[in-house]
Amino acid sequence: MKFLALIIALAVAVNEASGHYIFQQLSIGSIRYGVFQHIRKNTNYNSPVTDLASNDLRCNVGGASGAQTTVANVKPGDSFTFTLDIAVYHQGPILSVSSPGAAQRGSRFLSKAPSHVQDYDGSGKWAKFKDFGPTFSNGQATWPLRQTYEHKIPTCLRDGEYLLRIHNLAIHNPWPAGVPQFYISCAQINVTGSPAPAGAFAPTLSIPGAFKETDPGYTANIYQPVFTSYAVPGGKESHPKGRLRLPDPFVHPYGS
Repeated sequence: MKFLALIIALAVAVNEASGHYIFQQLSIGSIRYGVFQHIRKNTNYNSPVTDLASNDLRCNVGGASGAQTTVANVKPGDSFTFTLDIAVYHQGPILSVSSPGAAQRGSRFLSKAPSHVQDYDGSGKWAKFKDFGPTFSNGQATWPLRQTYEHKIPTCLRDGEYLLRIHNLAIHNPWPAGVPQFYISCAQINVTGSPAPAGAFAPTLSIPGAFKETDPGYTANIYQPVFTSYAVPGGKESHPKGRLRLPDPFVHPYGS
């Protein structure tokens, strides 16, 4: 009986892990880099982060530094792509954020490093510059469940080293009975060739702190009879005032 119980427990664990995934490859333009080349390697395999107060929300478990991770050279306006080991499986948004120095949606964020991005822990401000959210038609939501997510480096981003962050927020287990899951990765980039900087991205946010248990996009129940709208957690996308100038340290948040 004990052996049978162990087999069942292992089967459940394997099945749960098979529904997880990780953003593990970065492409710049037509160049696709190797697995975890320029991306900080996490230490929790493909498991999500669920603690809203944890610093692991920045760049995943084990991603507080990138001393062993190389830095990709990019120019403003370059296209970039994050690729997962498997296609996103849970419904929810995709967010991309950069920092100068289930149901799902995603966002991208940027944060500017004070000096070398390999030494930067992402504790500065972030700016969100892209959300991938659902579309609604005839009372049905369609989520962007893909294996690749492409966008462009902001054209007004000033020279410097940045964390480029992406996450998927899986909301297939609705709060509070379930716990939403963050699947996170951070790439390290060095921006050169930017125009003379002026202005600033606004708004900016801090991680942790940008996502709360009271956010409608965190507590959303995708199984409710009428599900016709969704607000991505983390606030609105950041936009440059004049030309983009990120304060040091600065991070880009993702939101809708």
